[in-house]
Amino acid sequence: MTEPRAWFLAGTDTEIGKTFVACALLHAARRDGHRALGMKPVAAGAEWIAGEWLNEDAAQLRAASSFDPGLDQLNPYCLKTPVAPHIAAAEEGIDIDPARIRAAFESLRAQADVVIVEGIGGFRVPLGDRYDTADMARELGLPVILVVGMRLGCINHALLTVEAIAARGLTLAGWIANRIDPAMLRVDENLEALRRRIPAPLLGVVPHVAGAGPAQVAAALRLPA
Repeated sequence: MTEPRAWFLAGTDTEIGKTFVACALLHAARRDGHRALGMKPVAAGAEWIAGEWLNEDAAQLRAASSFDPGLDQLNPYCLKTPVAPHIAAAEEGIDIDPARIRAAFESLRAQADVVIVEGIGGFRVPLGDRYDTADMARELGLPVILVVGMRLGCINHALLTVEAIAARGLTLAGWIANRIDPAMLRVDENLEALRRRIPAPLLGVVPHVAGAGPAQVAAALRLPA
């Protein structure tokens, strides 16, 4: 790889497996011989573990990365309360500074071949009065990988998110279907409906396998060309 590649990983909603997919993509990149790092610029919900405030998503990204770049770069804003990040930040007296996020991202990109930047919640989550996760993706200048949680209602959520990505002038590099609901009916028909309507390649379908970790499903995914 001649220059670092990076993507912003967005989701159609919260709790649709963005972190799991981000970790699987990191394992896929490492499988292909690349130095890969994950980043969670803003996380809400943390525990005091071994002398540091640690968010579970950030911990998983750190474990899936090629090496540990330090939480100050991997997760520059670790908010303690598991609520909407703009609420948690206000309660803690923190102003989320885009410049700090940008500096941490540039540091990670200088150290790796591949960087996966995971958003928080859906695509447009407020981080302050005039700043949200869509702004973050745009200011980082990153193409977007969209994670679609396969469950009832996913087509509407996916297509609205695709429109929002385009409205911000961002490139949709691809999308990933994550089988979060093993009981979902007509999965193949839903996948086909999404394929016909999303103007970007399907980068893989993450199967629902009980007990499987990101490394075990990495083979089902590929990075955008």
